[in-house]
Amino acid sequence: MRRIVFIAILILVVLLNQLAFAENFGDVFIIPIKGEINRATFNFISSTLNKVLEKNPAAIIFEIDTYGGLITETEKIKNLIMALDIPTISFVNNKAESAGVLLAISSEKLVMANSSTIGSAETIPDTEKVLSMWRSFLRDAAQQRGRDSNIIEAMADSDIYIEGISQKGKLLNLTGKEALELGVADLVSDSYEEILDNFNISYNSIVQVDESLELKFAKLLANSYISTLLITIGLIGFVIELFTPGFGIGGIISIISFGLFFAGNILAGNSQWTSLIIFVIGLILLVIEAISPGFGLPGISGIVLIVVGIVLAMGSIQSAIMSLSVAIILTAIITILLIKQGRKIEAFNKIVLSTKHDDEGYFSAPPKYEYLDKEGIALTDLRPSGIIEIDEEKLDALSEGSYIQKGSQVKVVKVEGSKIIVRRL
Repeated sequence: MRRIVFIAILILVVLLNQLAFAENFGDVFIIPIKGEINRATFNFISSTLNKVLEKNPAAIIFEIDTYGGLITETEKIKNLIMALDIPTISFVNNKAESAGVLLAISSEKLVMANSSTIGSAETIPDTEKVLSMWRSFLRDAAQQRGRDSNIIEAMADSDIYIEGISQKGKLLNLTGKEALELGVADLVSDSYEEILDNFNISYNSIVQVDESLELKFAKLLANSYISTLLITIGLIGFVIELFTPGFGIGGIISIISFGLFFAGNILAGNSQWTSLIIFVIGLILLVIEAISPGFGLPGISGIVLIVVGIVLAMGSIQSAIMSLSVAIILTAIITILLIKQGRKIEAFNKIVLSTKHDDEGYFSAPPKYEYLDKEGIALTDLRPSGIIEIDEEKLDALSEGSYIQKGSQVKVVKVEGSKIIVRRL
């Protein structure tokens, strides 16, 4: 009996130990990297990793679906991933293009989903300096993770030719199966469970990390294409407001567009409130210029500050210049079309002389053409000016040149505005 009790206790202890051991496996966290890679993406990955690491995870799967983004932010995310001392897996679920290639090869393991692709990692601009730096990032990550750096670099540089793998003058892009065959990927799978089983990772549960609504909104607005669109709409709205008397729909559209532009970039971490303050000061200076005559220092300073505010908001001078260039060109086209339709900018009346002098000029009193060729009598001497009477109406008059004595008969020979010129009969 004692032996049975002892065996039962021993079995119970073993089961409890196994249960306790199982509870210590930790969870596997799925962290998405989707859409354009920008500062908002880096902020999300950084803050999420800090929270996840507090929970002692069994592993982290970075689920990648991106066409790429900013090199600077991509490199920062790569450094975060490679610094982790827990199992990391990059799961390319659809595409890892451009900058996404670096993130895909940063984890210890790389898994491709069926029908997924990886490659086309050419930089923009494709200058020798930028491309050389980008290739070094890719080469370093590939070498640290034991992958063929030549194949990875061929995804970024069309000059790299690998017989049987890449084509001359073409960037390398691989499907999931091709990546597996070439040793770039470690597995092709669509299942989290299959991925974890394949790499012998024990875990309690799989936890999916979702991007917050605020982050999704910030990433959308901070997207370089959306930022360009918002700047363009903001400038066009401003121009429409100039063509419209008072404050109307153009001003409202401009305020909303620029508000969304700055809100998105501030929330995404691309800039601080300083950029918005500089932009607002620029607008205030333009308003001051609009209500004062001429065009001088306030107007020029306002334009400069607005441009500086936009550039600082985007966090990248290259992206800002490109966006501003597109916005200015489109705004100029809209302005020309409005002018061709006969629209006028009211604010320009302060700095442009719009009045003109016609053939007849301006007179202090209405012309008296009705007295031309009429006869009357001089009520006073005309030396050469005096007073005459025509049709019982007293009028100021000038003699044609000679002295005219009081009481003489006169005739109106010329009228110049309010001047009546007479000759003695």
